[in-house]
Amino acid sequence: MKIEKLNAPRSVVGEGPLWDQTEQALFFVDLIGKKLLRFDPETGDSRLWEMPDVIGSLALRAKGGALVALKNGVHALDFDGGRIEPFALLPKLDPSVQFNDGKVDRRGRFIVGTMDTAMKDKIGALYSLSPDSALQPLDDGYCITNGPCWSPDNRVLYAADTLPHEIYQYDYDPETGAAANRRIFAKTHALGGLPDGATVDADGLYWTAICEGGAVAAFRPDGKLERKIEMPVKLPTSVMFGGPNLDRLFVTSLDPSVFGRPSAPEDGCLFVIDGLGARGLPEPRFAG
Repeated sequence: MKIEKLNAPRSVVGEGPLWDQTEQALFFVDLIGKKLLRFDPETGDSRLWEMPDVIGSLALRAKGGALVALKNGVHALDFDGGRIEPFALLPKLDPSVQFNDGKVDRRGRFIVGTMDTAMKDKIGALYSLSPDSALQPLDDGYCITNGPCWSPDNRVLYAADTLPHEIYQYDYDPETGAAANRRIFAKTHALGGLPDGATVDADGLYWTAICEGGAVAAFRPDGKLERKIEMPVKLPTSVMFGGPNLDRLFVTSLDPSVFGRPSAPEDGCLFVIDGLGARGLPEPRFAG
């Protein structure tokens, strides 16, 4: 196993890595830096799009371009011209809430959550955005929603609430998009940090960044810890499998100076872990 720091632009709060299997490139966001970035690991080339507000996550669209989860809702981004237009906004969004992490399910819906900007109260929620731009609530009672992803058979939805150190499972109906029977899948107190962004590999292992714990953890489908990988930074934020064989694990991180704490040169950088012996699944595109 090898962990390498990549020569990608450094982020204030790197989040939401998403591998584009077609272009063999990694998209990720700088939440506080208000940027969407595209990085080509083969050439080292990067491109960025400036956002008008904080950005929590993105989804690639089947018709081209992307959806971006900005503070007040989901917006459509035209890659060529950089034009950003509202796509799905909540009519009565609490000003103390902002949109955060999200991913696309295998029927082309964008599952995206909100969070308390003060990171104190459980006023966040999990939403499902259908291709016709209807934004429907799935569940509430979150402080910071993170890491939505699915089991390989699409029947289990995972989501984390970061501050309580809890990762949940739902029974998920891929045909209707309904999520039910929320239960605790795993807790991360013993790992020394908070569950952040996540993904599921082809064998059904759930991989998550342990922010403040300086690690990436993999859990078996029964919630038992399979392995823990120490990272060169204390604040990794999210993970995504990529590469031609989907066997490289990309890891974003944040710069603790955003919290008024000292930072090191590696903080906020993008990393890749090779030689894990695990492979991811292709990420779907939003169908609308």
